[in-house]
Amino acid sequence: MNNLLLLFFFLLGLIFGSFFNVAGLRIPLKHPFVNDRSACPQCGHLLSWHELIPFLSYIMQRGKCRHCGKAISFMYPAVELATGLLFAISYVMLGLNAEFLTALLLMAMLMILFVSDIVYMVIPNNILLFFLPLFILMRIVVPLEPWWSSVVGALAGVGLLALIILISQGGMGAGDMKLFGVLGIVLGLKKTLLTFFLATIIGAVVGILLLSFKVIHRKQAVPFGPYIVLAAVIAYFYGDSLADWYVAILNKSG
Repeated sequence: MNNLLLLFFFLLGLIFGSFFNVAGLRIPLKHPFVNDRSACPQCGHLLSWHELIPFLSYIMQRGKCRHCGKAISFMYPAVELATGLLFAISYVMLGLNAEFLTALLLMAMLMILFVSDIVYMVIPNNILLFFLPLFILMRIVVPLEPWWSSVVGALAGVGLLALIILISQGGMGAGDMKLFGVLGIVLGLKKTLLTFFLATIIGAVVGILLLSFKVIHRKQAVPFGPYIVLAAVIAYFYGDSLADWYVAILNKSG
């Protein structure tokens, strides 16, 4: 493994993570984010270049705006660092090939949606529609085995969530359903179902902890998107290993 390339993709992830923060915050509000300069959300002061260095600026400023002294959300450095790590992990797991590009696109979409759902509890259609044709193209270039798993995965993802929405009468959002449809194309049937299973388990555990520490109350709505994001990352990189492990346990118990 080339350590320089590993460092390069980690740093690239930090930079893109900063962009994903901005995209996730502005796209749901339909605010421009390509040409508009970043500003402190508290005092509105336009940030200079040395206040926009991914992750390092947060550390150097001790998590506070240099101008108004208000705290900067920890989400900014967390997303930047997570994206850097995910880009690096993608390189370690896949190397330099076409599937590596698919992984980077998947990490990009997931991090943007993570920010959007955490802040607004919204999974914007335009983000999904932007990535959908890219994933279809990548699955034509690098098809799953079997190739139709992408089609079945997308249908299963949408169908499963639609059924849950009908049964629970809105217990989950349409955005989650559409997200699973897009994930199904990338992950295929097996990993899409695994993503749903893992997201449910992670969500239940985190929900119990948040209720236990009174961070949320029982009837408070919480976003499910972050759990889907974490579960999709696990399923994408380790889905086959988890499936083999589960089958081995069943064989031993049988």
